[in-house]
Amino acid sequence: MDTVIVQLPDQQGNLTGDRGDRPRLLHLGPGQSADFGRGDPGHPVQVALPDPGVSRRAGQITAAEDYWRLSNYSGHVTYVVENMEGAGEHIKVPPGRLGAPVPFEFSRVVLPSRDGEVHFKVFAPEHMYLDAGGGDRAGEPTQSPFTLDQTAKYFLVLLALCEPRLRDPSSGAIPGVSEVLERLRPVPGCHDLTRSAVNYHIEYLASVKLRLRGDEERTAGTSRKRAELVALALRFDLVREEHLTLLRPGARAERTGEREG
Repeated sequence: MDTVIVQLPDQQGNLTGDRGDRPRLLHLGPGQSADFGRGDPGHPVQVALPDPGVSRRAGQITAAEDYWRLSNYSGHVTYVVENMEGAGEHIKVPPGRLGAPVPFEFSRVVLPSRDGEVHFKVFAPEHMYLDAGGGDRAGEPTQSPFTLDQTAKYFLVLLALCEPRLRDPSSGAIPGVSEVLERLRPVPGCHDLTRSAVNYHIEYLASVKLRLRGDEERTAGTSRKRAELVALALRFDLVREEHLTLLRPGARAERTGEREG
């Protein structure tokens, strides 16, 4: 199981398939670590940040069970880990802090540099949720084959893709990226959503969350990928008719309030 996926910074933003590029990803299982920083020819790091303002060995990330930890090796610089799904939510990792736990599924690690800042992205897609079937039973807990967070933007993208079929099962329509973008823009937290971001979430759903199977040619096309995501999600009831309320303006805010109350 890959607890953590690091998107290496030389191709950030290309997890969309727009130009046929695929980002370089570093997969880490529980207990595995990766150093980040400027590195040097004799001591390369797994996550290279080639900026003169970044230490040669700036820090380390370590995969845990369903989250990850960050160590800051700097003696004077604080690092910031942003929740990419939150409204400015972040944590600070001060100089010398070792093993700071990061609870976010989508994170951006930000380091100050001479030109402003450098960053890389870290994903923790295996977040676990309560098994409603039997929390008090002995033995290993049941692991869901699809760990979807209904408050995440990728879930809204999946829901928008499935909406025509949820409203009319006989419909064969599958929204395009532009249609998904137009559908989600009125939803709170999605007003600044871009076409590239929608493509990114589709790729994340296909490669990480729902793990579409098949040869590369079959899964390469965006339209085919969207169709397979819809078919899989509806087949296993990963999105249902009651989820459509999340697409109402204000629905995400109402849901957040219910969860915090």
